[in-house]
Amino acid sequence: MPFADILGHDRIIEVLRRSLRSGKTAHSYLFEGISGCGRKKTALALIQALFCPALPDDACGVCPSCRKIEGGNHPDIHLIAPLPDKRDISIEQLRELQHDLSLRPYEAPRKACMIDPAERMSVSAANSLLKTLEEPPGNALIILLTENAGMLLSTVRSRCQLIRFAPLSPEHVVSLLERSGMAPETAALVAPMSGGSVRKALELDNESLTVRREAVLSRMGQLNINRIATVFDAAEELSGNRDATLELLDMLLSFFRDAVHLGTGSGDIVNRSARGAIESIATRRSFPRNLELLERIYETRRAVQRNANPKLALDQLFMALADGR
Repeated sequence: MPFADILGHDRIIEVLRRSLRSGKTAHSYLFEGISGCGRKKTALALIQALFCPALPDDACGVCPSCRKIEGGNHPDIHLIAPLPDKRDISIEQLRELQHDLSLRPYEAPRKACMIDPAERMSVSAANSLLKTLEEPPGNALIILLTENAGMLLSTVRSRCQLIRFAPLSPEHVVSLLERSGMAPETAALVAPMSGGSVRKALELDNESLTVRREAVLSRMGQLNINRIATVFDAAEELSGNRDATLELLDMLLSFFRDAVHLGTGSGDIVNRSARGAIESIATRRSFPRNLELLERIYETRRAVQRNANPKLALDQLFMALADGR
């Protein structure tokens, strides 16, 4: 796909295009960002541009090489992921990859591979990859995809050029969902809850999401520091497993971002269909306090990602949200 098809990462795209024009692409990249933010599409676009004979810094999209990559059947691209019945990427998979990269390319000027998710490499597999990352055979391009670069061995990170992908804005998520054929009104509903991930937005169930959003907004309106039961009842009702709690926190982030926008005098919010409830959040507390709580929600989300107990994390967060000062 041409780079123009990738939304929300203009700075990254320009860096990659400059490297293509100068002929100085790195041997090994580490693309870090949440799943569904465009990391893999960007990796494929980079490989496609590198293999395309028509343009110096992009893919034409129509030559045989571009069409094969778009169809997922180019013989010089290797995709490494955990086997269906395994949790980790094994050392045997990495050894097979190293053998494949050592062979001459079939069609392209060089070979390329993507390892996704890179944090699922076993320690032995990651260690076996170090020499290959430093000096890929045949000038091969290696791209590691990860949600958290900190989960990889430092020796692996140091051998790659790190590129961080930010979550997509709700507006970009809406545009990409509409491109995929989703109705505009549905896209507008799920995008704020996606956390900047198109994949997550596509997985969200529209009807159940609407019901859950209304339940969350209702509970937020009932929180009262002088009625402590409202805090624990809310946490009991809204908490769940790790994924459900992260989804809830994404909702809260969306609500409080909108509340902060209203506090600045901007009327442009994402959760337009819940404007009344968002205005209540915005006016219940001072603007500085809403900023503090927005950061508190971010901190809680990071804690749950690091395996904090979801119920306890929500208890503490809702205590802060219940304080109307």
